[in-house]
Amino acid sequence: MQFKHVTLEFDGSVAILKLDHQEVMNAVSMDMLGGLADALDAIEEKKEEVRCVVLTGAGRAFCTGANLQGRNNQSKKTKAGLTLETGFHPFLRRIRNLHCPLVTAVNGPAAGAGMSFALLGDMILCARSSYFLQAFRRIGLVPDCGSTWLLPRLIGKARSVELSLMGERLPAEKALEWGLVNRVYDDGVLMEEAMKLAHELAGGPTVALALIRKLYWDSPENSFEEQLNLEFQCQLRAGDTQDFREGVGAFLEKRPAQFKGK
Repeated sequence: MQFKHVTLEFDGSVAILKLDHQEVMNAVSMDMLGGLADALDAIEEKKEEVRCVVLTGAGRAFCTGANLQGRNNQSKKTKAGLTLETGFHPFLRRIRNLHCPLVTAVNGPAAGAGMSFALLGDMILCARSSYFLQAFRRIGLVPDCGSTWLLPRLIGKARSVELSLMGERLPAEKALEWGLVNRVYDDGVLMEEAMKLAHELAGGPTVALALIRKLYWDSPENSFEEQLNLEFQCQLRAGDTQDFREGVGAFLEKRPAQFKGK
């Protein structure tokens, strides 16, 4: 399926969402954000079938941030940042509330907003040649798209501030060493490994996996008591699924579980 600067494919129960504006190395425009919204609508329509989503980039880049082409030629200047609430934030919120696990396959540069998109993954896989870049300071802006929330919680304040103030590249191998990403693969096998992992997740108990996502997304904002209560609520929900009953039965019968995502 083709949307504006976005392609969407389905491989069984895995949806492959690809940023696809290779002429600008998949830089994000309002058109692309509209395409992403349409693609997420299509995934939502197949919610019962789609049990994992892979987000990656077409060509040699994952995403190089916001598309700045034409900004200097605009007859009527628009203030930087106005598109955040109307375009970027709705996408970020929808990804946070996705009904199934998200795997990001970072196949090249992930800069600015593209770095935030990459870090939204529940599992973040990188090509060995890929890198991350907090590019905002290079054009006189501040980090956005949730990066100032995500980064300190992933790698701590000192490293987050350094990346943002200095605007230096962070290679995939160093990102792995810092605990920012999960796995690094040779470029040629990245998508193969990403799809292998995605299908493994798609074969899991989807309701429980979605609740696991929620628990870890909400954890930084909760007190210990609030998190205990949320775990209790989520466990009640997970324990009421067919997959829980199948998992217990499979354990007792010493066989692999056959989860249905229900």
